[in-house]
Amino acid sequence: MSTLSKDELKRKRVGVLLGGLSSERDVSLRSGAAVSKALRGLGYDVVEIDVGRDLAARLAAEKVDVAFIALHGRYGEDGCVQGLLECLDIPYTGSGVLASSLGMDKVFAKQIFIAHGIPTPPYRAFASKEEALAAVDALPFGLPAVVKPSREGSSVGVHLCKTREAYLAAVEDVAGRAGTILVEQYIKGREVQGGVLDNEALGVIEVVAAREFYDYQAKYQSGGTTQYLFPAPLPPEQYARVNEVCLGAHKALGCSGGSRSDVILTPAGDVYLLETNTLPGMTESSLLPKIAAGQGLDFPALCERLLQGATVKA
Repeated sequence: MSTLSKDELKRKRVGVLLGGLSSERDVSLRSGAAVSKALRGLGYDVVEIDVGRDLAARLAAEKVDVAFIALHGRYGEDGCVQGLLECLDIPYTGSGVLASSLGMDKVFAKQIFIAHGIPTPPYRAFASKEEALAAVDALPFGLPAVVKPSREGSSVGVHLCKTREAYLAAVEDVAGRAGTILVEQYIKGREVQGGVLDNEALGVIEVVAAREFYDYQAKYQSGGTTQYLFPAPLPPEQYARVNEVCLGAHKALGCSGGSRSDVILTPAGDVYLLETNTLPGMTESSLLPKIAAGQGLDFPALCERLLQGATVKA
């Protein structure tokens, strides 16, 4: 699990893995292009690999020595690609197989958080559409509630349901997506995000979305109406608490490299962890890079720092 020095890495062929097969393909293409540009600017030998089912053959053909994973969602963020790279003995960035798989599945991640005393909204998980529909009048926390697929990212398929009719429609939509159907109590509050790099808390950014919550449209189609405040304008004790919770989640899942956690901060000052992203967005406007830049680590330096952490972990 030893890491490579900058000089050693510059003698290696770096494969930036991007695109992929998930619903987050477009976001991944943007992340990968930004990472490739940054690493090339620092003098690294970079090849971009659009990940498909021929990934093993592509890695061999391109003679990739080290992989920078810029994938998001299924088959890239969930341990699948990590397992392949382990078998091929190719060092890679980010978390290993287990942490990636746990982090990608929101239900299992919640179980880990609860076991470690990390506050997260109350929830129910349903294995089938029929079970979720039948529970509409029996949710222990009632409505409003958030309905989401357990194994999608970038807020794909996330619905805030204030009425019975909205809940039923949301279940119908989510049932066709990846994983089980997760229904969470809706916690109203400020949306903040905490970054972690190499087992150290980087800081907290606040997201002020023009929409009611930070959904896919607010993230990627806001036209500049979503605001990002770094450092998040919080009282010192609340800022420290968010950092503590995000670092705790990173460690509880066993993450490596960088992670970004989504948090709700209630008016009473209570902190609720929603999820931890083990491969957060890596465009220059993404949240982890924004947090790193606020701490003096610019985008190319962040990419290089992540690349230096590339290892095989099995």
